[in-house]
Amino acid sequence: MSNLNRDVLYLILEELQDDKNTLYSCLSVNKSWCIIIIPILWKDPWKFLKQKKKLLFLNVIISHLSNESRNNLIENVDIFTNSYQKPLFNYISFCKHLNFNVLMDIIHCTYFNYDDKISIVKNDIINLFINENTKFTHLYIPNNFDYQIHLIPGVEYCFSELQFLRCDFNINQNTLEGLAKIIESIKKLEFKPENNTGIIKLIEAQKNLNNIHLSYNRDDSFCKPVEESLFKHVDTIQYLKINWVPTTKEFLTYHVNLISLEITSIKNANWNHLENVSLPRLKILKVKEIPSNDLANLINNTKGHLTEINIGSSFPKGIDNKRLIQTICQKCPKLKYLMLLFKNKDISDIENLLIKCQYLNGLIIDVNRYEMEFDWNKLFNILIKSSPPSLFKFKFFVHRFRTSKLESLKFFFDNWKGRHPILLQIVPNYVRLESYIGKYIDIIEKYKAEGIIKKYDNDLNGNTFEEFEWIKEKKKI
Repeated sequence: MSNLNRDVLYLILEELQDDKNTLYSCLSVNKSWCIIIIPILWKDPWKFLKQKKKLLFLNVIISHLSNESRNNLIENVDIFTNSYQKPLFNYISFCKHLNFNVLMDIIHCTYFNYDDKISIVKNDIINLFINENTKFTHLYIPNNFDYQIHLIPGVEYCFSELQFLRCDFNINQNTLEGLAKIIESIKKLEFKPENNTGIIKLIEAQKNLNNIHLSYNRDDSFCKPVEESLFKHVDTIQYLKINWVPTTKEFLTYHVNLISLEITSIKNANWNHLENVSLPRLKILKVKEIPSNDLANLINNTKGHLTEINIGSSFPKGIDNKRLIQTICQKCPKLKYLMLLFKNKDISDIENLLIKCQYLNGLIIDVNRYEMEFDWNKLFNILIKSSPPSLFKFKFFVHRFRTSKLESLKFFFDNWKGRHPILLQIVPNYVRLESYIGKYIDIIEKYKAEGIIKKYDNDLNGNTFEEFEWIKEKKKI
């Protein structure tokens, strides 16, 4: 029974893995609780790390070093002392995330006056993490990382269950090629293409690659061999994110198993080939800078499974969303979340969309910045009249602010009574609200008190909210 209770307790506490304050408060309950919580906190210790705690964190890491390694550091770096005590737990053995981005930053910030000695510190600490007793599931490699970690004893065991890898620029090619020989379990890979054959070999070596995030930076000629290496994984890749136009028209055509597709294109690129791309399993579509007619062609070739559509861009004047909205109405009956750039002439079409998409839960209205006077009254009238019962999450990007919008908001809230309380976010892009903010907040508070608005966030500094995030949680310190 005690073992069962401990197992149940672990499952409960693991649900709190993102709530550091609660976990810390539970550490002192008793020894059993402490033994359970410490591995949870150290599974990914980097995500909780604050600037003022970095030196303390580094000291804990250094306390794991062998006496020989610590004596070597004391001899070579005079700020090291003999005052380190052996830790109560082998904290490093609990780590599942190895974040060299954060680790290298801490070392550089701490020993910035010891450039000639810093490599000694780095080598000892890197060797401390890569060993035969720790298995990592996540690995983060920063820019200009030139350590050949694949040669460290125990690396095969250490990365034998690696599922996630993020690489930045200028990674040592030998390191990537070495990792390609010992890692074949990666499911999610994030990297920035560069002329490095190591990343090609790493992609080809994987057996169950599921999620790819490619971010182009310099050498777009290298994108073609990267795309070719991904053809081997078309049966397993379900999530694809790129920020360039594929070098061949067939690239997207082959990836028929995609569930999520994210593309940030360059302006005026040719996307006519989307008419021939069929993605029957697609559920999430996030794109920027792709013409609306080409998007309509892509959505038209899906099979009714789309639940999220995020179309964000600085569309130039003259772009017509009419066919795009009509296609969404016809092909997306399960749609839950929609972000679209609107102009006045699009407002009438949204009524049919609200009627057809009865599962719509969240709507993001991004007003075209070229619209001098957006007709908020007309939009709010349609939302009041035709919104399905499931829709109560709204986000409005406002590019021009007028006193009349305050009255439009009041009209919207007054006529929302009796429906699900609203989760609301306002993002006032390209506009200053100082002269309106007092009245604006007063209106919001009034309707919160009446239960019309459940939660409200106002972003006065621009778009810092997640796309489909309607409750902005305060980060726990």
